[in-house]
Amino acid sequence: MSASFLRKSSIHRLLRSHTITDIAGVDPTTTAATAIHSIFKHQTTQSRAFFRFSQIFRKTREYNDLSPSFFTSALSSGSSSSNVTASFVGWYLAMVKSRPILTKSVTSSLIYVAADLSSQTIVKPDSETYDLVRTLRMAGYGMVILGPSLHFWFNFVSKQFPKRDLITTFKKIILGQTLYGPAMTVLFFSLNARLQGENNQEIVARLNRDLLPTMMNGVMYWPVCDFITFKFIPVHLQPLVSNSFSYLWTVYMTYMASLEKANT
Repeated sequence: MSASFLRKSSIHRLLRSHTITDIAGVDPTTTAATAIHSIFKHQTTQSRAFFRFSQIFRKTREYNDLSPSFFTSALSSGSSSSNVTASFVGWYLAMVKSRPILTKSVTSSLIYVAADLSSQTIVKPDSETYDLVRTLRMAGYGMVILGPSLHFWFNFVSKQFPKRDLITTFKKIILGQTLYGPAMTVLFFSLNARLQGENNQEIVARLNRDLLPTMMNGVMYWPVCDFITFKFIPVHLQPLVSNSFSYLWTVYMTYMASLEKANT
């Protein structure tokens, strides 16, 4: 009896809270059972829509909660290459301070190897083989001669002219173009020719033929590079920057050094 009364009370409450005309598609003349069924169907549809909205809202909130970690991991993976580069630069700077001569010598040697291989590729693009003995000579010159000499030269110049104003910078450039540059060019041509088996007369003939054109081309190339190096670069990094500029120059130098013997 009580269960039947409760069901009737529920039906009456539904009828009071939902008029039949509120239900779309329900005729006011329909029976009470049909109206009640329509009301239950309408409420079920609303409940499902609300449930779907709740799921969407919950998933959106979960995504928002996870998004910071997601973007952090994405940024971390995207910046891994920059972290590797920064680590290498930090390691290199530490090596320059702890072992300056060795680090600069190895750097110069590697640049000479890359420049010589590039020079051989440009001169003989169809050749499938490289003159590795020639490349080894260039690597040895960069390791034993050029690297240590750059270290002592830049330290000497910075002590003699510690300022970085324009006048002092031009003094350094002139000093490099009149002393260090010609001396290293003569030494490079002479040593490379000697390692190729040339005698003294042949070396002198090579210098007479190649030294002046090389120095003239150096005057057109190196002053701008030296200005940037002396004006803006710290002393302990100047050999690295000079070696970087010398890549193109070394391509030219290795080409000149590989020319045939001059007529004596």
